[in-house]
Amino acid sequence: QVRLVESGGDLVQAGGSLRLSCAASGNIFSINTMAWHRQATGKQRELVADITSSGSTYYADFVKGRFAVSRDNAKNTVYLQMNSLKPEDTAVYYCYAKITSQSIYFYTRDYWGQGTQVTVSS
Repeated sequence: QVRLVESGGDLVQAGGSLRLSCAASGNIFSINTMAWHRQATGKQRELVADITSSGSTYYADFVKGRFAVSRDNAKNTVYLQMNSLKPEDTAVYYCYAKITSQSIYFYTRDYWGQGTQVTVSS
């Protein structure tokens, strides 16, 4: 059906940078919103940033000015450039996408990736 596969998570020192990627594949007619969420140990999952199919973006206050979300519609891929990383950014980062597929009819579902670990050391 549809798969989201993230990559790019790593261990990095505070102040460093990482770039996460998430590629969607499978039965894809169109992709609406794509987003990055994160979940730290013992905490609830939270929205980090999202981007619509037209390129409009939203950022959580705690990443504004440090993170940038972008997408390549031709590759069905969303990116998260993370700069000036802080120890509190340590979490599993999950890719999300709202995707329309086609079989006998069109249907739209929410999909999640498996997560990629980002660890920021102080």
